[in-house]
Amino acid sequence: MTEALRTPDEAFAEVPDYPFAPHYVDDLPGYEGLRVHYIDEPGAEDGPEAGKTFLCLHGQPSWSFLYRKMIPVFTAAGGRAVAPDLLGFGKSDKPVDDETYTYNFHRGMLIAFIEKLDLTSITLVCQDWGGILGLGIVPDMADRFERLIVMNTAIPIGESPGPGFEAWKAFNRSQPNMDVAGLFKRGTPDLTDAEAAAYGAPFPDQRYKAGVRRFPELVPVSPEMQGVEEGKRAREFWANEWSGKSFMAIGMQDPVLGPPAMRGLQKQIRGCPDPMEVPDGGHFVQEKGEGIARAALESFAA
Repeated sequence: MTEALRTPDEAFAEVPDYPFAPHYVDDLPGYEGLRVHYIDEPGAEDGPEAGKTFLCLHGQPSWSFLYRKMIPVFTAAGGRAVAPDLLGFGKSDKPVDDETYTYNFHRGMLIAFIEKLDLTSITLVCQDWGGILGLGIVPDMADRFERLIVMNTAIPIGESPGPGFEAWKAFNRSQPNMDVAGLFKRGTPDLTDAEAAAYGAPFPDQRYKAGVRRFPELVPVSPEMQGVEEGKRAREFWANEWSGKSFMAIGMQDPVLGPPAMRGLQKQIRGCPDPMEVPDGGHFVQEKGEGIARAALESFAA
């Protein structure tokens, strides 16, 4: 069995603006014994989004707290909002061995999770690794997905996303005990201290941060890496086979996956309309998420 740590519930006692009931699954095929936490909020019964599921996927080093401003918009419109914490993050278990974390480890967990909950009529809501993984999963289960809300992310296929990413990777590598709360406070200056602390809450000490350390190392930046073939298939799918509605929002202050990267991604997604630009949004643009969610629903309804 994979050795893992579980963040004590009391670590989350002071998390603000997160009223969502916890849900857990610990019997995903291939991940037995590892507990995955997720939000699963039902939608208003008579809303225009009734019957739709918004699958909200976070990246590194965040967790489902990132979507606290978007979820109420989706549910008020009638949609079901599901937001898992990837293993190593949030309230999910955290394998202690850095080498446990691979592209295929995370990809397999998400596929098993979607199948376990039998999610359908999905709007994929993704950013950062939520996009790297999520955009690569859709081609393998396309019948479950209908729409896309995509923010600051990429579909890597064996090449570096650029100097901004290389700088971030080097910084992350130099910080085995990353100050996660401080990172969020620097990247999103208008966060309150309590909000920044909430991002750090899953990681009581360095032992809990294997996933944080590993994720930048897993981005498929050379041809032999896991995820390259999935990325190539994803680019082909999104460019030529995708027929659902899409909405893109760009945090314009993101130094890693900002406007140039996102304009490139827009061209890779068939029928993706001109993106919403969030002038004061950084990499974690979901901190401006209420407006993004409302604009996405208006776009879909148009």
